[in-house]
Amino acid sequence: MNTTILRKSVLGIAGLAFAGGVFAGPVTEAHAAPAAEAKSVAVVQADKPGKGELIPHGVQGKQSRIDLDSEQTKNVKEIIAATKKSGMDERAAVVAIATALQESKLENLGHLGARNDHDSQGLFQQRPSSGWGTVEQITDPEYSTMAFLKGLKQVDGWKDMPLTKAAQTVQVSAYPDHYAQWEQQAADLVAKHWNN
Repeated sequence: MNTTILRKSVLGIAGLAFAGGVFAGPVTEAHAAPAAEAKSVAVVQADKPGKGELIPHGVQGKQSRIDLDSEQTKNVKEIIAATKKSGMDERAAVVAIATALQESKLENLGHLGARNDHDSQGLFQQRPSSGWGTVEQITDPEYSTMAFLKGLKQVDGWKDMPLTKAAQTVQVSAYPDHYAQWEQQAADLVAKHWNN
C-alpha cells in the first residue's frame, strides 16, 4: 500500500468519533515536547508477561528512562487497570504508558498557562477542543486512558506496528518518533505492575 493511501486511511481512522463526543484520534497541532534528558534506573524484568509480548518488534533507537515518584507510579497502575478494563492486553498498556511518558512524563497535568500547548491536559495531553472530552474527563486517568485505547483499537493492525507508529496514529503529534524512546521503560513498568 502506498504511503498516501495509508496516510488517508490513518487520518480517516483518526476522525472517527465514539460515544461521549471523544474522538478516536484528534487532529491536533504539535503537543509533544521534546524528551528530557534520561536518568538512569534499574531495569525490572518479570517472568510474565514475556518480553516478546511486551516488545514484539524490538526497541527503536536510543531509550530514555526517568525515575518515577509515587504519583507517577500510581498513574502507571491506573493506565494498567484501565487497559484491563477495556479488555486489551499488555502490549496495549506498553503503548499507552510509553505515550504518557512522552506526553506528560506520567504526570496528570492541568493547564500550564503560557507553557500549555493550546488546551492539552492530562496524562496523554488530550485537548477538549479536539473532542477528547471535558477538562474534568481528560484529567481523569481512567477516562483519558480509555479514550486513548479506544483510538488505538481503531488503528487497523496496531499490534503489528512499531510502538511509535501506533502511538502516533492515535496522538497525531508533531514529534512522531519520540514515543519510541520510552518503549523499554514502559515494558518494564508493565512487567512489574501488570499482575499486582
